[in-house]
Amino acid sequence: MKLLFLSGNFIMIGLFSVGGGYAILPFLMDMADRSDGWLTREMIGNMLAVAQSVPGPVGANLAAYTGFTYAWIPGALTAAFSLAAPSIIIIMIVAKTLQAFKESAVVQSLFAGLKPAAAGLLSAAAFGAIKLSLWNSNAVEWYNYIRWKETVILAVIFFLIWKFKKHPIIYIAAAGALGVILKL
Repeated sequence: MKLLFLSGNFIMIGLFSVGGGYAILPFLMDMADRSDGWLTREMIGNMLAVAQSVPGPVGANLAAYTGFTYAWIPGALTAAFSLAAPSIIIIMIVAKTLQAFKESAVVQSLFAGLKPAAAGLLSAAAFGAIKLSLWNSNAVEWYNYIRWKETVILAVIFFLIWKFKKHPIIYIAAAGALGVILKL
């Protein structure tokens, strides 16, 4: 039953998350809101950090991590495959028919309409990731709403990237080390 649940949810996410791996974040947030505690927004933030750090597409990594959390290795495989299956099927259909209709105004309009949708989903994902990382909605005092340590790390890493332009792995390792040192 768990695998059927994962499969249904990730097929739906795969059908409607236009714009790449980060576009699945709003869907995962909704899944967390509907879950009975097995998935939380904080867990998604941690999953995102791990998914960005390991090789492979972020969306597939997030799906596999979510599936693993819910139903171990079979869940990881089911979620990742279910996320990718709609795209694979749609791409095969589009590739067959696009050649015949590539000059069609309807097809060109369809693709032109998908661009703003993808931009909106990616923007929502970016703002969601920022909110997860830097905002503490459970704080009691107003001055604790912002996660100050994380905000300072963001600002410092952003400045270092802008100023020195070194390889990204250096900044990822530095941010990870700071997270361990500061127990974030």
